[in-house]
Amino acid sequence: MSRSGGHRNERLGALIQEAIADAIATKVKDPRIGFVTVTGVTVSGDLKHATVNVSVMGTEAEKQTAMDGLEAARGYLRSLLARCIETRSVPELHFVLDRGLEHAARIDSLIQRIKIDEPDS
Repeated sequence: MSRSGGHRNERLGALIQEAIADAIATKVKDPRIGFVTVTGVTVSGDLKHATVNVSVMGTEAEKQTAMDGLEAARGYLRSLLARCIETRSVPELHFVLDRGLEHAARIDSLIQRIKIDEPDS
């Protein structure tokens, strides 16, 4: 892939991320989709697929419910994207649960615990 193709994919990913985040916050009325944050979008080299990474606050059941809601809204979100981005076709959306924030919080918690357990020197 050429460098310009990579930049094009990154720009398209950023546009998709912004549009989906806005749509989730203002247009999607599905009550299953609660505290969802779009953390990133990766567009395939052929521009036919976009992996949308999302972080969801809540229990595992609430996370699964939110993911189900996003899957149900996928067609609607693609139709909104068609109006927002200028491409010949709108990529298929694939939602993936991003657990990076959870892992970071867990690591922070462990570090704090170690600091508390350390004897004063």
